[in-house]
Amino acid sequence: MKSIIKSLFLLLAMGCLSLSATASSHREAPLIADDPLADNVDVYAFRSPERTQNVILIATFNPLQLAHGGPNYYQFGENIRYEIHVDNNAAIPGDEITYRFTFKIVNQDPTTFFNIRLGKQNLYTTYTMEKSINGGQTWVKILENVPVPPPNIGARSINGPVGLNTTYDALYKKAIRQTATGERAFVGSVDDPFFVDLGGVFDLGDLPRQSGDTRDGLACMNTSAIAIEVPIAFLRKAGAPQQPANILDDRFVIGVWASASRQQIRTLTPAGQSFSGNWVQVSRLGMPLTNEAVIPIGFKDYWNALTPYQEITDTQLDGFFYNPELALYMDDDLFGGAVPGFAPLRIQRNSLGSFDFGNGKDGLFALKGTAAVAGTALDDAVFGTLLLPGPGKPRSVDLWPIFHTGVPNVRPYQLATGKNGNPLAAGKPFINNFLPNGGDMLRLNMAVPPTPRNHPLFSTLGIVQAAVLGLTNPTYASNANLQWIPNMDGFPNGRRLEDDVTRIELQAVSGVALAAIGLWYDDYVPGQSPVTQDLLDVLTYTTGVEANDAPLPANSRSWPSLGQVTAHVEVQRHGRHRHRLLLNQVLAWLSQKLLAHR
Repeated sequence: MKSIIKSLFLLLAMGCLSLSATASSHREAPLIADDPLADNVDVYAFRSPERTQNVILIATFNPLQLAHGGPNYYQFGENIRYEIHVDNNAAIPGDEITYRFTFKIVNQDPTTFFNIRLGKQNLYTTYTMEKSINGGQTWVKILENVPVPPPNIGARSINGPVGLNTTYDALYKKAIRQTATGERAFVGSVDDPFFVDLGGVFDLGDLPRQSGDTRDGLACMNTSAIAIEVPIAFLRKAGAPQQPANILDDRFVIGVWASASRQQIRTLTPAGQSFSGNWVQVSRLGMPLTNEAVIPIGFKDYWNALTPYQEITDTQLDGFFYNPELALYMDDDLFGGAVPGFAPLRIQRNSLGSFDFGNGKDGLFALKGTAAVAGTALDDAVFGTLLLPGPGKPRSVDLWPIFHTGVPNVRPYQLATGKNGNPLAAGKPFINNFLPNGGDMLRLNMAVPPTPRNHPLFSTLGIVQAAVLGLTNPTYASNANLQWIPNMDGFPNGRRLEDDVTRIELQAVSGVALAAIGLWYDDYVPGQSPVTQDLLDVLTYTTGVEANDAPLPANSRSWPSLGQVTAHVEVQRHGRHRHRLLLNQVLAWLSQKLLAHR
């Protein structure tokens, strides 16, 4: 329990603390764009590299926050239910664990237009945290009336005697709480750790920009974060042993998603507003960029209203994964030439001389029902028709399961190492985060050890880099045995704060997962190295923005002293500079307290 506080700061350490944001799901649907307080921004789930017995869950909301956004600074909303959902049992529909957060906001001094003055705060925010372990039938309050740190307005408001007469690190320190059931929680504004050139990507795929400078559209912006550190023992499947049998133990696979809900009826009055009626989900998020870059605009509001458990049986959305729009711009026979930024990303149109994964083509469907797929995940007797549902759905074998079920450790979903050229043969076991209980969720196999952030092979390319190591690095590629490979704990097996999810997902659309299992790119010549120019082009593709603007700790052991938990604040210096307050003192204080209690 003592170490949970430090791990919580790891999460926060990877994002700036304060007001401003733009992430993998910002203003992504017409309705939710008009309701930023309820807008899901990102979801993260990863094992703590310092406290490996714990998992970090983060959900962020309210995007595109600017540090100088007064007088009504960005915040969580009243009359909204913010929830983090956890699924760990595919045999039972719905959540096994749900954490709910609700907020109350009061003005302590309504006579002033200032947010902070003379020790009082306006927009003073507190939250209550509840937990359900029976699918939301009953709830238990595990934290109540916990203060949310105010915005870091500036030195006069925070440090000065006419303000709060304190320090910002003290405010954050006070905000870290242990729940009645053993979790640690932090709620507050943080620097948005997501990074992408938003202007470029939505300018018809100008990523990287073909003219002008590529720039992080989220730099110096913040978001509102709910962060929880939870022992694995709380999250594993009921009946699972204390320790996993191996790194593929499916009893340790969880699906994580976040949502925001409002009551159906909003009534405006001269005194303000009131809410009534049933609660309705207005936003959700699991995998990054799903609703933003996969679902077309005509279905975005519909997608937000569904739970993952409803989505898994909904066939209206499947086609956007079977034939993703982004793949059109990675195919020279379609619109590839119109998007020069995606030139290195070219999908397989003639993989192994037979298989066409272009939009509208059949992919592996020609193998359905044949002896070649008997006993594999593509056999109807194994997983039904999930992965080969029909012709004209080429990406049903890779993109659809990545977003909807996770990947099983069943042929052909093993690395090509040891397959001797047959992609359907058994190869090197890779990951198993298969949980076919819902639709879009962020799936994490908690049995996979975390990669230390100071490991020489740590990479922000997550599973993509783990696959490269498993195929090319002699330490891992010399045999087909089960091994831990660095970055097997990276996206899309969970999501770490450092993971470059935009690049990984674009590489996945290009077919990098197909290549990893032996369905090589079209320029592969049998008998020669599969590391062809096409594959190298995909692996070396860059969006131009490959890291957060605020540096993250490089060494996990240094986090207590180097945590980049920051708060953006506008100051009047040349009219536009901002100051970042590093919360090293908080982390050092926490370390001292922990050592004192050992």
